[in-house]
Amino acid sequence: MDGDMAGKSVLKDDSKPLKVQKLSRQGSLSLHVADQLEALIVNGGISVGEKLPTENGLCEAFGVSRTVIREAITHLKSLGLVETRRGVGTTVLRSTIVEAMPAERISPTTVEDILHVLELRLNLEPAAAALAAERHDEEDRRILREKHAAFIEARAAKSQAREEDYGFHYAIAAATKNPFFKVFYEQLSQSVIPRAKLMSIEINTAATDKYLARVEEEHTYILEAILARDTEAAREMMYQHLNRARNMYAKYQEA
Repeated sequence: MDGDMAGKSVLKDDSKPLKVQKLSRQGSLSLHVADQLEALIVNGGISVGEKLPTENGLCEAFGVSRTVIREAITHLKSLGLVETRRGVGTTVLRSTIVEAMPAERISPTTVEDILHVLELRLNLEPAAAALAAERHDEEDRRILREKHAAFIEARAAKSQAREEDYGFHYAIAAATKNPFFKVFYEQLSQSVIPRAKLMSIEINTAATDKYLARVEEEHTYILEAILARDTEAAREMMYQHLNRARNMYAKYQEA
């Protein structure tokens, strides 16, 4: 977090003080809000069964809009930490993250291939996102929004959204204005998307939507940073997106 963020207390429903950091940086604010709330829940600052402060209270505490707070709560829901019920509010369900896994099990060879590709992407794509934030033009903005919308539509249609996932990342590569980033994506094609390597019998259909909801959210953070021309946030959001995927797929080696 930025060093100039001032701490601020906000009262929860039981009047127990909750210490959070008011945000001053631009871009990807919802992730910073979610990170703080996640840490409070995991570390016991907010106990299981307790309610989070109201939406208005969180807006005031963090100094952000309702949209940012709603995106942050969506993120916490995707981790299985909270649930929101009309007339009740947002309640903490558990203090440990429940990661949505795209498959019950994956063959060791496939896992190894996925991790090798993600290792390569982790060393290239954060830089590509930063360059895209710096160099993109109006046509790139249109295409990036279009590809992101296509992913959202595909997820809503209950597909694996492999092609749409690839299209979003390819649009970022194109927005760098460096043709070699495009060549990298063109050569690997959809094999850069881990789900493209999974056989249909390996896919955990029940968990797919939750998993893709997390991907969609992370894409949103990346897109916001690029369109805001925030190079460091774009780099950070892309790294977090790919690193989370790497850590998740690495768990299949432990199974």
